Amino acid sequence: MVDDAGLSSVVTIGSAGTHSFHIGEAPDARAQAAARKRGYDISQSVARQVTVADFREFDLILAMDWENLSALQQRCPKIYRHKLMLLMRFANEFEEATIPDPYYGGPEGFGKVLDYLEDACQGVLELVRKRATQYQAA
Repeated sequence: MVDDAGLSSVVTIGSAGTHSFHIGEAPDARAQAAARKRGYDISQSVARQVTVADFREFDLILAMDWENLSALQQRCPKIYRHKLMLLMRFANEFEEATIPDPYYGGPEGFGKVLDYLEDACQGVLELVRKRATQYQAA
């Protein structure tokens, strides 16, 4: 979405977990299959854990559920806590507050997660586009 919006030169995106599970591993095969069906290639992604530097370096740190938001709040220096939010607060189509973990369900859960992610990320992109425009104008 960032590439399509022409913002890849001003936007840096990262992905990290709040726990040390799966560090160094590729995404779940079901996640890769669901993403591939929508035209996303996540096969080269590698799991990593959030670092203290992430809180300083990124403007937004978005959690998929309350448990992960809480974990981020506990690790985040107070000065950066304003950057922490639930990703679904940016959703326009779906009203759910959080994105469910599809890991213990069937493959259809990964498709539902992508529905939520695409909706919420479109909302994030609107904010990013506005901020980038303001930044470039300054």
